[in-house]
Amino acid sequence: MRLFRILFQCGLIIFFTLLTQIGGVLYAISFAGFRQSKIKRWLCFIGLYVLCTFFVLPYLAPLFGREKIATNDQIKVHSFFTLLCNRNYVVPEMNAVLSNTLNTIAKKHPSLEIHCLDANFPFWNGFPLLPHLSHVDGKKLDISLVYMDAEGIPTNNKPTRSGYGAFVEPKPNEYNQIEVCKAKGYWQYDFPKYLTFGTIHQDLIFGKEGTRELLTAILQQSAVSKVFIEPHLRTRLNVQHAKLRYHGCRAVRHDDHIHLQVK
Repeated sequence: MRLFRILFQCGLIIFFTLLTQIGGVLYAISFAGFRQSKIKRWLCFIGLYVLCTFFVLPYLAPLFGREKIATNDQIKVHSFFTLLCNRNYVVPEMNAVLSNTLNTIAKKHPSLEIHCLDANFPFWNGFPLLPHLSHVDGKKLDISLVYMDAEGIPTNNKPTRSGYGAFVEPKPNEYNQIEVCKAKGYWQYDFPKYLTFGTIHQDLIFGKEGTRELLTAILQQSAVSKVFIEPHLRTRLNVQHAKLRYHGCRAVRHDDHIHLQVK
């Protein structure tokens, strides 16, 4: 039993570290301070975690060249989970890209919002942000596609709570990269369908024109080096650009979000 308890506590430390980057250290501190009282231990952990996440990390992250996504009335972090797990940090160049992109699309859609999904952790290049492969250096960001309501009007609502997992499936006449990757054994390719945190606004329609304008505005930014989107969406949107790339079967499908990265 003693070995099991040790392994369980080590497992929690690893889990919180992978999920939030700082959670494992804070849990270890709480465990060391309150080994005999689970209630005090968890209260200490929750208190330390909230304090560090919302009041300490924003001031420490710039020492590592990163900062929080600069949100405003039209640039938003879509899920509170992203904020709570410290997955909302980027290099300053990314915030500039977001601001410039918003200014571009606001000329035609003044009320349209940019919803940011997963970005990066606040510290250390190379630290994995699971399940992503490349979100390790502050230079990557996922943003949501644009959707329309049942009347065909662009909306700021999204089909899932996380922003992931509601795929814009290939049409019969479009190249189906998803089936190609899965046939090659890449079972994880559509794994985000399990990461929705719940489906909402089920009447939403993929906003072809709005997404095209958003994608084009991103590609116009000189600081952007690469943009990933699923091949059938690139064809459907009729957008061609040297920065627009395919991410490969080892990643997950990109017809529920746009991935961008800066130089």
